[in-house]
Amino acid sequence: MAFLEIRDLTSGYGEVQILWGVTLSLEKGKLTTLVGSNGVGKTTLLRTVMGLLRPWQGSVSFAGRDITRLAPHARAKLGLVLVPEGRQLFTDMTVYENLEMGAFTHRARASMKENLDKVFTMFPRLAERRQQLAGSLSGGEQQMLAVARGLMAQPEILLIDELSLGLSPILALSLFESLGTLKEEGLTMLLVEQNVAMALAVSDYAYVLAEGRVHLEGPARELLRNGKIRRTYLGI
Repeated sequence: MAFLEIRDLTSGYGEVQILWGVTLSLEKGKLTTLVGSNGVGKTTLLRTVMGLLRPWQGSVSFAGRDITRLAPHARAKLGLVLVPEGRQLFTDMTVYENLEMGAFTHRARASMKENLDKVFTMFPRLAERRQQLAGSLSGGEQQMLAVARGLMAQPEILLIDELSLGLSPILALSLFESLGTLKEEGLTMLLVEQNVAMALAVSDYAYVLAEGRVHLEGPARELLRNGKIRRTYLGI
């Protein structure tokens, strides 16, 4: 049974339909990537999975439980956590305070010190800047903080929207290496990413979204090796 299962999901904004019967699943402990060009519905899918958008049709199941109608905070309490595009940090609060805000559930509060040690080990720069305002961090450091704040919620599934957006290649590589570490620790993740080559290189499975539909899926490295797929769907 899939850990997260999305079935025939239809969604959009107002009267504008963005998703057209999307079906995908996440295997527990695996890193799954969703790729596609701008405007095809990747962020809309994550927002619908988190309950920030109401699906028009279809279902979302988490660990065998139908969560299609659950409120976003209820999904977060179950362990479904989103690292949003654009980071959305509390810029006038310190690094430590942002991390503290991430540990908002009872379960996360109980393990806050352990999780704080973990994210500071993974991102030493954040440990060095724990009393610095989040708004004064570099773009790369802010993205580290956004991921770390997500981890402070002690997720069962971590959804990440555009991990490397706007970052230098070196900082992007560092963050992708962090995903590799989290995968080795058994965390289930769904990554939306425009750096297709790097995303597929670290992922277990991948879906290609086009025009609001899943056009292709398969083991990530197989998609990466297929020349026709690279040219037609991935642009690499």
